[in-house]
Amino acid sequence: MSCVIFTGGGTGGHIFPGIAVAEVFKKETGIPIIWIGSNNGTDRSYVCSADIPFYGIPAGKLRRYFSLENLIDVFKIIGGFFASLIILLRLKPRFVFSKGGFVSVPPCAAARCLKIPVITHECDFSPGLATKINTRFAAHIFVSYTKTASFFPNAVQRKITVTGNPVRMRFYEANADAGKAFIQYTGDKPILFIQGGSLGALQINVLVEQTILFLAESFFVVHQTGAQHRAQGERIKKRLQEERPDLSGRYKPFPFIVEQMPDVLAAADLVMSRAGANTIWEAAAAGKPMLLLPLEKGSSRGDQIENADFFTEQGAAITLSGKDTTPDVLCSVLTRLLENPHELKAMAQASAALADEKPAVKIAHLLQQWITEE
Repeated sequence: MSCVIFTGGGTGGHIFPGIAVAEVFKKETGIPIIWIGSNNGTDRSYVCSADIPFYGIPAGKLRRYFSLENLIDVFKIIGGFFASLIILLRLKPRFVFSKGGFVSVPPCAAARCLKIPVITHECDFSPGLATKINTRFAAHIFVSYTKTASFFPNAVQRKITVTGNPVRMRFYEANADAGKAFIQYTGDKPILFIQGGSLGALQINVLVEQTILFLAESFFVVHQTGAQHRAQGERIKKRLQEERPDLSGRYKPFPFIVEQMPDVLAAADLVMSRAGANTIWEAAAAGKPMLLLPLEKGSSRGDQIENADFFTEQGAAITLSGKDTTPDVLCSVLTRLLENPHELKAMAQASAALADEKPAVKIAHLLQQWITEE
């Protein structure tokens, strides 16, 4: 039996949606899935934790600005292309499915050279550079939002299908009681789940540190700090223990939550986070209202602002950006939501409606159309 190739990486936001599709696809078809990702970083650990065989290749970053590192990365990209070529010649997959990120470009280019169909998915509101490049090799393009199609040239419009952004099916079937047991929830305060994506978010962590007394008085706070910011969570916890020991039990810091994430989200009453596509679509699958603090354009290409604007326009979120990301504004917005539970309920309903079609299932079914009889 032949296999299919999935590719993508760089952050969990490019990997976990692909894993979501892979789980459904493999369950329904039984066809083996192989993942091509970066031989550096966390790609391998994320993919292997989902029991998917992994091939690592050299990965050079695609930058929109001049940097001397671009010269080095050109050779990494070329190396990644030839490594992908060898893998594809050996495995002879039926198709290559890309979830984006700079590491996905060499496998997609190699697949095109070998006349292997390429299908790519863009999770953000506007396509990233990797997707724009992969589009040149793609037989079909999946996008998460209807308006995203307008960012692509007219020549490829017929290839585009709107699917939503896939999340693992566990987010639709999660157990709130299991989530509460994991975070050791006690008391009767609403649960505020704060996260900054797989890498954490320093700005959000600083805001938590500045407002922790208010937060712990008003909520049971679950704080995913990011592995590289573990010490910050421990420092916040220590401060509470010293200044308000009666509140220290209401603050639970975690470096990163993986397996228990669906259950923790199910237990949450409100999610405060960045606006990366994976983060917000997982919260939507759980039907949770969101308070979003997107990365500003100076720190990203602006995709998080677009994602946050969309979810806010749909009534599923409130966005704080720029001058609004202050302790006073944060406390004011959270106080308003606490005093208006009907607003939180309406946001939760709007959130759930956005992910109701289960994009992972939709994409897995569309991919099955590319399976040909041997």
